[in-house]
Amino acid sequence: MPVISRFYGMIVKMYFLTSEHNPPHIHVVYGEYIGVIDIHTAEMIEGDLPIKALNIVKEWTLLNRDALLEMWNTQEIKSLPPIE
Repeated sequence: MPVISRFYGMIVKMYFLTSEHNPPHIHVVYGEYIGVIDIHTAEMIEGDLPIKALNIVKEWTLLNRDALLEMWNTQEIKSLPPIE
C-alpha cells in the first residue's frame, strides 16, 4: 500500500486494489491504532484512532481533499506534505 504522507507518527496510505470500494478513503496507521477516513467528509468510517490523532488527520484530509480525490480517481500516487 503506497504511503502518501507521514506526520506526528502517523502514516497515511491509499489502497488501489479491486477490493477497495467507495466512498473514497485513506488508511491511517498510528502505532497500534488504525483508521479509515472518508476523503469527502474527513470522518473516520472505521477504526480506533485516538481523538487527538483523528483531529489532526481530519484537518490534513480537508487541506488535501482535492489531491486525494485525484489520486483516488486516477490511481496515480503523489507524495503530499505533512501538516505543520
